[in-house]
Amino acid sequence: MSFSVRPFTRADADAVASWRYPPPYDVYDVPEDQSWEVEVFDEGRWGTSYFAVDDSGSGELAGFLELVATGSDSDGDVEVEIGLGLRPDLTGHGVGASFVDAAMAFARERWHPRTFALDVLPWNERAIRAYERAGFARGEVYLRTFPDGNEVTFLRMTRPA
Repeated sequence: MSFSVRPFTRADADAVASWRYPPPYDVYDVPEDQSWEVEVFDEGRWGTSYFAVDDSGSGELAGFLELVATGSDSDGDVEVEIGLGLRPDLTGHGVGASFVDAAMAFARERWHPRTFALDVLPWNERAIRAYERAGFARGEVYLRTFPDGNEVTFLRMTRPA
C-alpha cells in the first residue's frame, strides 16, 4: 500500500474522531483522550503540524500525522518528532512500516532532519515492530505528565533521517 500526505481538513478531523480501535488499542480513540480531541480539532495546526494521509490507490483517508520539527535547519540539527494514527481497519495488516516511511519522506521534503523520533506505549508491540521495520531503535522508557495531570509511560524510539 502506498500513501500520500496532504493538509488536514475538518472532514479529516471528524473522521479521526469517529475511529474506534478494538481493545486494548481503544486507548487511541479520540473521545478517550480529551487532549487529543483538542489537538485534532485545532484548525491552526492543520497543514502546519497536522496532516492527512491518504491511501494512494483509493484516495481514502488512511491516517494522520503530527510532525514537530525542533532545532535549526541552518545548523543541520533538526529532529522531527512523528505522531501518527492509522485507520483502525488498516492496523495489524503489515502496512505500518510503509505508513511511517511515507511520513518520513514527507518530513524530509519540508525540513532536512538529522533524526526522527516518536513515542509509543511500551506494551504496543505491534506498533513497535512496525517502527523497527522502518528503522527505529528502542530507547528510554519515561513517564510523561499531561496538563490534565494524567501520567502515561512511553517508549522513545529514534532513527537517523
